[in-house]
Amino acid sequence: MTFDVKRILVGVDDSEDAVLGFDYAINLAKKSGSELVIVSVLESDEMNVFQALDKDFIHGERAELEQHILKYQKKAQDAGIQNVKCVVTEGDPGETIVEEVIPAVQPDLLVVGAESKKGLARHFGSQAAYMAKYAPITVTVVR
Repeated sequence: MTFDVKRILVGVDDSEDAVLGFDYAINLAKKSGSELVIVSVLESDEMNVFQALDKDFIHGERAELEQHILKYQKKAQDAGIQNVKCVVTEGDPGETIVEEVIPAVQPDLLVVGAESKKGLARHFGSQAAYMAKYAPITVTVVR
């Protein structure tokens, strides 16, 4: 039985595990000739109520994240991945990736790090466990 991977979705947040997952996804994409889609989620639970209501604050945070994710895109391209796309969205990372990003991107595989760098989920439950349990596709959790 073979697992044909044409599109890989990888979640990034700068945690050590996410960087390992990103490197794993790059290697897999190179070997399989897959498209690589990099996703990062602006976590609204990290903002206080005043920040969440301030559209300029949210726009600035999102613009910063959009610029940052381009560094991941360049790293993947420099590694030889020809088809690399980026997605930046907002919300709870696990739920947003499972309920919004996966249906929109339609990847064959999701690669995520075992632990997140920030957010309440780091302390109260694992985003990776949530995605592994609820994603409608194969999930690889890297540590």
